[in-house]
Amino acid sequence: MAKKKASKKKVAKKVATKTAIKQVTKPTAEKKAQTFLQAKRDFAAKQALYFAKRFPR
Repeated sequence: MAKKKASKKKVAKKVATKTAIKQVTKPTAEKKAQTFLQAKRDFAAKQALYFAKRFPR
């Protein structure tokens, strides 16, 4: 019985760590996506400005 209890504890610990990791990593992933979108927007704006200056209509 002692072995079973230990394994249950281990499983519980693993699950707990996994959930903790998920909770930690999820916001960072969202942040990364946000920064990526922001960079994309900035780049598009820069490009538009550059082309407007370089090739006036």
